[in-house]
Amino acid sequence: MLDNLTQRLAKVVKTLRGQARLTEDNIAEMLREVRMALLEADVALPVVKDFIARVKEKAVGQEVIGSLTPGQALVGVVHDELTALMGGAKAELNLATQPPAIILMAGLQGAGKTTTTAKLGKWLKERQKKKVLAVSCDVYRPAAIEQLKTVSAQAGIDFFPSSAGQKPADIAAAALDYAKRHFHDVLFVDTAGRLAIDEAMMAEIRELHVLLKPIETLFVVDAMLGQDAVNTAKAFNEALPLTGVVLTKLDGDARGGAALSVRHVTGKPLKFAGVGEKLTGIEEFHPERMASRILGMGDILGLVEEAHRNVDQEKAQELVKKMKSGKGFDLSDFKAQIGQMRSMGGMGALLDKLPAQFGAIAQQAGGAVEDKAVRRLEGIINSMTPTERAKPELIKASRKRRIATGAGVQVQEVNRLLSQFEQTQKMMKQFSKGGMAKMMRAAKGLMGRGGMPGMPK
Repeated sequence: MLDNLTQRLAKVVKTLRGQARLTEDNIAEMLREVRMALLEADVALPVVKDFIARVKEKAVGQEVIGSLTPGQALVGVVHDELTALMGGAKAELNLATQPPAIILMAGLQGAGKTTTTAKLGKWLKERQKKKVLAVSCDVYRPAAIEQLKTVSAQAGIDFFPSSAGQKPADIAAAALDYAKRHFHDVLFVDTAGRLAIDEAMMAEIRELHVLLKPIETLFVVDAMLGQDAVNTAKAFNEALPLTGVVLTKLDGDARGGAALSVRHVTGKPLKFAGVGEKLTGIEEFHPERMASRILGMGDILGLVEEAHRNVDQEKAQELVKKMKSGKGFDLSDFKAQIGQMRSMGGMGALLDKLPAQFGAIAQQAGGAVEDKAVRRLEGIINSMTPTERAKPELIKASRKRRIATGAGVQVQEVNRLLSQFEQTQKMMKQFSKGGMAKMMRAAKGLMGRGGMPGMPK
């Protein structure tokens, strides 16, 4: 997520922190770098100009120049201004109305409205224990209604049937009546998208808005559109009283211009971000945490929250005991650890929330394991006997061949798994002997070239 921007700004941050004192000259040099990084990330030019002006105004004041650690102080200014640019504080989904709370979903075709509807429905059902109903008013796109029916079933939310021969307004009125009679807390209305903005589309969704009087009108936009995403958001905002924006495919956008521009241009808060194809792949948008991630500082709070929701606490406690004792960590534990990682969104999602330097270490130490490779590792372990999992040292050539055949992989894959397990075991032993400091020094050694800045020596 936002890889290019993060790399550029993390480099600027590293340079800044090394400055003993700041002058107007080196602040100007830093701002030039930041400006280029933002423009390359496809951030709208007026947004960049405004951002740079605000940072410069604060940077040349006593707040930074007179600081004992001016480099860090300036990083703080950049962080605060990035946070302000994306809205300042987290914007909650507003459901404070007599049920059902109606949420109207708007956006262009292909932005991910239908999948986002199911994701948000699942999120509300699981996080807030809401009874959710979804209905499709898209009578134009082939299979749109069927798609919402399918994803609603996968998300575990109720679905109100409609057909292509009906009028959108009639569908919406019938769904609202059904939601009231069946005591639903939330009604999602998925509207028709077009390949481009047209007046017929806008007139239809305005009519639905007048009829339904939704408490939330969410604009769903593809983050990978960059500048076009912002222009589209602006057009919808002029036609509809939007209450928030959902950015989809943010995990696939290495630039991140839309995330930084859309709030500034529309004045509407970013409420959620789509971060994967799975129905669990949606996150509340926290401007402060996103600013930290963009600057390479990670999102440790988000990682902790994710772990609390998805990790089996009993199993985690058992693993901690084994780590402390330095004994008994076997391939069954290794498989359980892989399963816990998958439940948190996979290796990519975890690394994305780590600070830049630790993410790099984890990639080196863990071989940058991709999610497909993770499933393959689980298949290999499943092909082992309980004795082999408990005592991996027993796995010699003939056993490796049998395991490889059972898992449908090459023997080299089995060797690679055993090697990764051995590395993990070593890190566990380091932890048991000297705690986290030794463990991080061991990881530092893997990086070579003097390690990472800020690592214990």
